[in-house]
Parts: sequence; structure tokens; C-alpha cells
Amino acid sequence: MAMAFATFNLSPSLRFVSNNKGFFDSQLSNSFLSSHLFLGTSSFSVPTLSFSTIHQTSCRPHINASPCSSTSFRCFAQKSPVDGLGSNGASERLVVLVIGGGGREHALCYALQRSPSCDAVFCAPGNAGISSSGNATCIPELDISDSSAVISFCRKWGVGLVVVGPEAPLVSGLANELVKVGIPTFGPSAEAAALEGSKNFMKSICDKYGIPTAKYQTFSDASAAKQYIKEQGAPIVIKADGLAAGKGVIVAMTLEEAYEAVDSMLVEGIFGSAGCRVIVEEFLEGEEASFFALVDGENAISLESAQDHKRVGDGDTGPNTGGMGAYSPAPVLTEELQSLVMESIILPTVKGMSAEGCKFVGVLYAGLMIEKKSGLPKLIEYNVRFGDPECQVLMIRLESDLAKVLLAACRGELKGVSLNWSPGSAMVVVMASQGYPGSYEKGTVIQSLEEAENVAPCVKIFHAGTALDLDGNFVAMGGRVLGVTAKGRDLKEARDRAYDAVEEIKWPGGFYRRDIGWRALPQNEFARNA
Repeated sequence: MAMAFATFNLSPSLRFVSNNKGFFDSQLSNSFLSSHLFLGTSSFSVPTLSFSTIHQTSCRPHINASPCSSTSFRCFAQKSPVDGLGSNGASERLVVLVIGGGGREHALCYALQRSPSCDAVFCAPGNAGISSSGNATCIPELDISDSSAVISFCRKWGVGLVVVGPEAPLVSGLANELVKVGIPTFGPSAEAAALEGSKNFMKSICDKYGIPTAKYQTFSDASAAKQYIKEQGAPIVIKADGLAAGKGVIVAMTLEEAYEAVDSMLVEGIFGSAGCRVIVEEFLEGEEASFFALVDGENAISLESAQDHKRVGDGDTGPNTGGMGAYSPAPVLTEELQSLVMESIILPTVKGMSAEGCKFVGVLYAGLMIEKKSGLPKLIEYNVRFGDPECQVLMIRLESDLAKVLLAACRGELKGVSLNWSPGSAMVVVMASQGYPGSYEKGTVIQSLEEAENVAPCVKIFHAGTALDLDGNFVAMGGRVLGVTAKGRDLKEARDRAYDAVEEIKWPGGFYRRDIGWRALPQNEFARNA
């Protein structure tokens, strides 16, 4: 087998050796770093320091070789420039810190590690799967809620870009603190993150700047909310105003369900302060889709389209979840519709936020409803970060230098930038713990992950909620645990590869939907998994 090695001489006390699977052997006398690494392998390098390579293949050596850099993964490993970025950026090398520890963050680490301008990727806290894959060096003991600790880490390790994955640190103001001390941060300020942190704020922006959305009213009194619901009739949608970990939206098909939802939030307080106000919203009938745009405060560029499945059960049945699978591109988002979304929803929001004095820098993730009766898009909600699991299918298709384009966004330099995407399709199937989105058991053993990744070309498993037990086995520690992701020439091939990999995984404590992509594929394509 062809092998490639790169030796990095970082300091007298720190030395890393990489092989062609992106894993690193380390000799660490630095007590800080050694105390912060997960068990297993990890990868990082430091810019400005020399390295030497021994390469036994005809391919160009690349110090950030992906663990998918075997022949079967060559379709992911192509390095493409970001069109529109000047030559000055071409020589700039970055150490990147990703904040978070889920499947979205694993996908971001995977894409950043493959970025030609990225010399090293840290992830805090990360997870065992991220560390073991070699996609980043995980720092589990870095308290991401302590901005001073994050700043100290960035200064110590020369971090030139911070990418904030989850919404909670953004809403609490982590980006504000980092930007204040001059650390480029991809993610909005707390003020701009209110687009996700408060649905009432988002709706008020829609009202003020003419952005199409569902009719609504906001209530803090349960009796008044119920009276409005009675006047409007069912079905109707009840939303907690604040962050509720993806569980704060109830689509009530009857008046009784709507009343119960109001009571649970305003009277029983099941979401705490996040549910002290509720938004009662008209029910829109149609097809949901996810739309993502990178924003630099004044300019926005769209990402490829994606569509997820939020319900826990086949046929989009059962309670909502954080997402049980996704695919890209989404046929429902035609080029015409994507242009319309940019013109009628994304750009008015960007301009409106700037006019409000809180410029948005980061990802605008618009949850859309393509209305059945009109065929036009309406904004359901905004998230202020990459979606999960949509991020997995987007990052596996991205061919541009992610680190470079995110830094351009931080600097207000997105105008004229375009992104390159691999042709074909991608799909992710989420494997979750039995009982999710309700209570579930932690610590169940997962096996055969390596065999699953090797079952077909272009398969990558992103870890969302895993740890290592004392025997070195992966165990499930969350609700959504794995994102089994695959690329293909078309959606059918991507789907077949993803499900072939899923079926290889031995995890009695897990489950998954068997119909991801059903809206975009003929029903007979799902017969084998029925």
C-alpha cells in the first residue's frame, strides 16, 4: 500500500508524525496539551514551523491529509481555490479552533482539515469520534462558556480563526468577546444571534423589513393565547420564544393539543425562561427545506441546497427531533426558488440587521416552507449556525477552501466570492439511541464503524454523541449519535451507499429512519428497507 509520512518539528518538546490516514503519533512533554487530548489519535500542526515529508506516491504531499485520502476517497480530497479571493490570502496559513462537540462540528473539522490554507484544527470540547478520526485535536477540558479561557487558548496556540458551531455560545456572546480582542470569529454577536435566540425578535424583523413569514401573535399570558388559538382554529403552531434544544415547536392538529402546548410552556414552564413567551403561528402547508447563506455583515453568498427530515418516524411521523437525516441538493429548491429566497428573505434580513446596528456575520440558516397553495417560500425560522445534520452533507460536497472563505466573511470580504461543489448528491442517515427524542440509555456499545466506512466509496461517519469506554469501544452518550454520510453520482447512489454503511454498524441500542430522501425519490426505491 502506498504510504506518505510528514514529520513536524514544532519545538524541542513537541513532535508530530503524520501518515496518509491523517493520524498522528505524538511525543508530548507539554503538560497542558497532553492533559487535554481525548484517548486515541489526533492531528495538528503549527504554522510558521518547518516540516519535512517522505512521500511514496505520485500524489502531491499534503500535511492535512484527510483520513479519507485513500483512492476511494479521492472524490472528497480535491483542493479547489475559492473564486474571488485575492492572491494575498493564498499564502496565509491558519490554525482554526472549532467550538462544539457534535456531528455538525465533526463535519466542519473534516472540511477545515482538508482546506489548503488550514495548518491545524482544534475542537473544543470535541468528542471521541472527532479525535479518533484525526480530523482535529480535541480539547475536552477547555470551558467554552468561559470566554477568557477560550481567548487564552487562542493566544497560546496562535489561533487565527474561531468557528462557533452551536447556537448557545453565540447567544451568550462568545463571538463578542473574541472579536473585541481581535480574534477573527465566524459567528454572529449576541445581538445578531437573537434571530435564533428569540423567535419574537425574528418575527419583528420580518414585519419591519417585509420578509414573508407566517401570520403570528406573541403571548406571555396563557388565557390570551388560548383565546387567540380558538379564534384561529387548528391546525396551528405553538413555539417557545427562546432556545429549547430543538424541542420548542409544537404543531398542534387540534385545539386541545394547542391548549396543552400553551400550558406546558407558560404554566408548567417545561422550557424555563425560553418558554416564558410563546409565538402562536398559522399552520403552513407545503414542503420544508433548508437554505444556508454565508454572511459578512453586508454581503451574502448561498450554499448548496439541502433538505432534512425532522420527524422521528418513517413517513415523517412522530415527534420532531433535531433531524434524522438530510440530503443535498434538494430538488424542491430550484434555481429560481433559490434566487427568490436570496432576494426576498436573506438579503433583506442582512440589510435589516445592518440597519438595526447589529450586523450579522456567520451562517444564516433559513428554515423555509414552500407553500403548497402558492409555490412560494416563506420563512419559518432562522438559525444562526450550520444546521445539523444538513452540515454533514454540505461539508462532504464542498470542494472550496472552507477556512479561507470563513475568514473572508469575518473580514467583510465575501463580495465576489463563489464556492465550488462536487457534482452528484450526498445523504446522511442519523443513527440515534433507542427512545430518542424521549429518554434513552447512555453507554451502549457501538461496533464495526471502520467496516461501515469501508463498505463503499465516499462514505464518512460523523460522530455526534460518542465516547470511548475503558476497553476502547465507542459508546453512545447522546440522543443523536452518528451521521452516516455518503456521496454518489445521484441521490439514489448516495442513499444506497449510506444505508449499506448503516447496515454494517453493530449497535443494538440504536435506531434510524429507513426512508431518508423519500420526498425526492420514487417510493419503490425504499422497498428494500421497508
